[in-house]
Amino acid sequence: MKRTINLRKKLEQNPIVASAPCRVDIGGTLDIAPFLYPLYDYSPCTFNIAIDLRTRVRLTAYRDNQVKITSRGFEPSAFPAGQAPFDHPLGLMFAVADHFSVSGVHIDIRSASPPRSALGGSSVAAAALVAALWTATLPEPPVVNAAFRKQVALLAHALEESVAGVLCGKQDQLAAVYGGVNSWYWHPGITRTGFERRTVVSKSALSGLRRHLLLAYCGIPHESKQVNATWIRQFLQGHFRGHWLDIISSTKKFIDAVKSNNYKRAAFWMNREATLRRQMTPAVFDDMGEGLAAAGQDAGCGVRFAGAGGGGCVWAIGETKDIDRLRGLWEDQLKNRKGACLLDAGIDSDGLRVQHGKA
Repeated sequence: MKRTINLRKKLEQNPIVASAPCRVDIGGTLDIAPFLYPLYDYSPCTFNIAIDLRTRVRLTAYRDNQVKITSRGFEPSAFPAGQAPFDHPLGLMFAVADHFSVSGVHIDIRSASPPRSALGGSSVAAAALVAALWTATLPEPPVVNAAFRKQVALLAHALEESVAGVLCGKQDQLAAVYGGVNSWYWHPGITRTGFERRTVVSKSALSGLRRHLLLAYCGIPHESKQVNATWIRQFLQGHFRGHWLDIISSTKKFIDAVKSNNYKRAAFWMNREATLRRQMTPAVFDDMGEGLAAAGQDAGCGVRFAGAGGGGCVWAIGETKDIDRLRGLWEDQLKNRKGACLLDAGIDSDGLRVQHGKA
């Protein structure tokens, strides 16, 4: 049995809290290796907005040689350090704890977003946990600067991909640690990080963008693995290659429209991107999502599922008058399903936060 770092005494004196935001996106999947390598000459990119529905990870003291994890929507679980199964519902979090070889710790995860809402919640939790455990195991607390954020994102992604059993992209972790509104250009094998970040909307302009957005939870959890697996299988078999080139082009034109504050054009290109994906995998919108998408287009807005869809959240972009009209239409539709609702979410500009003490 390898030796572990017993955090019990340290955390009795100084609990550690890390938190990070989730995201909405367009142009996802292009950060997964089977796409970004063959499509490199077309400069594949992904756009996302960090949403201030934050996931908080709090580390407190627990029994020696044990790791306990609690999280809303899951049964509390504790295992001897290094012995948790990674195919457990909380297996990714136990894998992160094992990477840092810790024990004597209670990991409490609280998310402001609905469970499995397609907003990248599990990846966000993993990134926050990586930051918290790095802080707990270093002699001195790290400075949460650009270099630390990059390290956290890349390690959280590597750990998730190692235990998920499927290929994973990096966009969720990157949105979580950096915050803001960004486009990500994927450069496999060219740079050490494999990505380039470009700010699309400045921090001072985020409040203005917020008035052009709407976010809804469809009332049922998403299941993205099947959708992503279908896209990968289709691509490897040579199907829909033209669709993916069109998705890249549509995403870039969407980004240009947002940069220029042309939300009518942004709505058009969002709908184009979503239509292409629906042609490949109709299940990206469930019945509720289909209704929300139709209402959005009738109101002159763009509507897209979050992440890989299949349930979870749907988001819209458009001119403020169109978004205001759509809000009422969506509220009426969401009343028809228990748990479905609009989410009051702004844009997070901070990304990863780490704090110490009793708070």
